[in-house]
Amino acid sequence: MSKMLQKAAAVSAAALMLISPFACTSYAEVIEDGTFTVGFDSEFPPYGYKDESGEYVGFDLDLAQEVCNRRGWTLVKQPIDWDSKDMELKTGAIDCIWNGFTIDGREDDYTWSVPYIDNSQVIVVKSDSGITDVSGLAGKVVAVQTDSSALAALTGEDATEENKALCASFSELQQVGDYNSAFLNLDTGAVDAICLDVGVAAYEVKARNGFEILSEPISSEKYGVGFLKGNTELRDAVQDTMLEMAADGTFGNIADKWGLSSNLCIGDALSDNAQPQQSGTDVFTVGFDSEFPPYGYKDESGEYVGFDLDLAQEVCNRRGWILVKQPIDWDSKDMELKTGAIDCIWNGFTIDGREDDYTWSIPYIDNSQVIVVKSDSGITDASGLAGKVVAVQTDSSALAALTGEDATEENKALCASFSELQQVGDYNSAFLNLETGAVDAICLDVGVASYEVNARKGFVILDAPISSEKYGVGFLKGNTVLRDEVQTTMLEMAADGTFNDIADKWGLTSSVCIDEEALTAADSETDAAEIGQKPEKSFAERLGYMTGAVAKGLLTSLAIFLLTLLFALPLGLLIAAGRMSRLKILSSLIKLYISVVRGTPLMLQLLVVFFGPYYLFGVRTSSGFRFTAVIIGFSLNYAAYFAEIYRSGIQAVPRGQYEAADILGYTKMQRFFKIVFPQMVKNILPSMTNEIITLVKDTSLAFAVSCTEMFTLAKQVAAAEATILPLFIAGVFYYVFNAVVAFLTGRAEHRLNYFR
Repeated sequence: MSKMLQKAAAVSAAALMLISPFACTSYAEVIEDGTFTVGFDSEFPPYGYKDESGEYVGFDLDLAQEVCNRRGWTLVKQPIDWDSKDMELKTGAIDCIWNGFTIDGREDDYTWSVPYIDNSQVIVVKSDSGITDVSGLAGKVVAVQTDSSALAALTGEDATEENKALCASFSELQQVGDYNSAFLNLDTGAVDAICLDVGVAAYEVKARNGFEILSEPISSEKYGVGFLKGNTELRDAVQDTMLEMAADGTFGNIADKWGLSSNLCIGDALSDNAQPQQSGTDVFTVGFDSEFPPYGYKDESGEYVGFDLDLAQEVCNRRGWILVKQPIDWDSKDMELKTGAIDCIWNGFTIDGREDDYTWSIPYIDNSQVIVVKSDSGITDASGLAGKVVAVQTDSSALAALTGEDATEENKALCASFSELQQVGDYNSAFLNLETGAVDAICLDVGVASYEVNARKGFVILDAPISSEKYGVGFLKGNTVLRDEVQTTMLEMAADGTFNDIADKWGLTSSVCIDEEALTAADSETDAAEIGQKPEKSFAERLGYMTGAVAKGLLTSLAIFLLTLLFALPLGLLIAAGRMSRLKILSSLIKLYISVVRGTPLMLQLLVVFFGPYYLFGVRTSSGFRFTAVIIGFSLNYAAYFAEIYRSGIQAVPRGQYEAADILGYTKMQRFFKIVFPQMVKNILPSMTNEIITLVKDTSLAFAVSCTEMFTLAKQVAAAEATILPLFIAGVFYYVFNAVVAFLTGRAEHRLNYFR
């Protein structure tokens, strides 16, 4: 058997050599080669994540790409496991960490670029949680990302006494690997709140329904690009280019694209004569609800359009500003305004009842609240709503008209007659509920109602409005300077007729009230502009996209599976021989190896294979070594398990079979291959099937060294799409994969039945 094992060892060694070269590359050599590898968390929008096309995108990645464009480098976007970021950097697998990376508290751990973003940590809760401020978190379970600035703000050495006391009031502070997991935990009630960066919070709350940001941030911080400690040469090259981008306005333009212009602070590092045009009167960021036609919505071409957005664009044209259209989650509008993420709320925003909450422009639209029902409902007036379920948008003027402090007694009585007043996140959801019969009526603005009834079939507006109101532009309380600039321009537009021209375009002329001479009755109905709204993707379209995105990782998972079998099967046979060797030293060493492999997690073994060369021998490993490390780690792990299975199969062959082979004059090699091996295979096939099926599922552990396989892609798509569905799609793929494996091994067992 020794010659056979020598051959098996030779095959395994040769195969492993094909994929196991260590790459020893210095930072200088990387830059000389023109490659700049950025490490980032791929589930951290808007700084870095995977979009619908399967591309890694985000604010920080756009900045890195622009730096590379200017320096003639090739950008490598390397998603990493955040817990392993330091090892990735120290081994040279990445050149920097650029991903909303907090400087505060880590000043001495890295070589930093200048700060470029001011950020804050906020709390997100479910909308129906009843938690309105941080004091409501006492006794609750709060989630934070591992090694995040939120964790540092609550538990770090520099955490304020107030935050430490807040943290002590929690029943538990739970650490999670990524924010998608955090929101899934919050959605299911496993945690009560999440503490995270405001930029990420705003993105996630917008992408998901049923969450809100508490108004009070718990800390503020600055973001920078983190390089290996002492690597000032690369830091300076990148930083100089970032400052150039800030000086010529490119930095600000990229921030505008991602709705982060008001958070920029890189201008602090520039001289007075090189300030980038990024804020104040140069960029005007308007916050709006993107599902509120005709005031603001996404059209068929994918552009944000609407009456209010046209007004804002005209104001910007006249003042020489750049308009940033920033869709927001309506529940988070106050937080968006207070943190400076937007400059104003301009979106059919009702003044009535909110007079003291904002600094307002003059009213420019007279509006009324009306009731929409299905055409065949039999409801002809408000009295017919008794005992019915009525929907309103959360924090809307319709809700205020029915339940607010200033609601009329008549409206309060009307509301009391409903069997339920149901709050929804947006009007599209409201109309879907009405169409399916989940609600009986919707109360909303007449302009929106006219648009929706015109765009959809089978709905009517009841004649009598329940209230009237006025729309204005809302600014942060006290921000009269910006309000006056915008308001002056609006009055100029009204005086020269431009305001009415825009209102004509959207069918809102009769509701304009910015000019006293143009005032009309407050309850007059408008003729909705017949402008089509781009329909949202159907479930089938979303399912198709997500399935395709997840399937892209199937080839990587399949490659890991097949290569592991290719190397681990013969290597396991070699290890089994050593385990059964009469040479005590060899047998003991093999026993120790098997014990270590079976007694430690596969994830840890992958980390050791990938990062070990650097920490043990000072050898830097390139990013291209990731897949090689995965195959080596999996092969060494599964070879140990296969070895024990082989040993049990060999020992199960009766001793008489060996004696019969000796009598027949077989050599040891012939005896093994013709007598022992076939019976061993028959004996071990059920156990081997279980291990192979486990291998299929274990391929998901490859992301421990940032090798992107199918389940990792599923997590990234789930984060971008704000749904758990991609994880279920991945589960279906794994199930089918394992079903195929079980079928093939079952057929093999059937073929081997002739040994009985």
